Amino acid sequence: MTVEVKAELVGSVWKITAKPGDQVAEEDVLLILESMKMEIAVTAPRAGTVKEIRVKETDVVKEGQVLVVLE
Repeated sequence: MTVEVKAELVGSVWKITAKPGDQVAEEDVLLILESMKMEIAVTAPRAGTVKEIRVKETDVVKEGQVLVVLE
């Protein structure tokens, strides 16, 4: 079963900390968004494997956009 991790707000991708193939635990940080001078960690909603990362650093993302797919 795949899970899409979505942006909860508008911001830019500051740093990507996971890569495809990584095993992650629930609450592991996948990437960090920057919005209004604040850094917001995007975490895994459950344990799994990173299937794909759909953004790159410096990308501007909108609320609801899929950032990472876990399986």
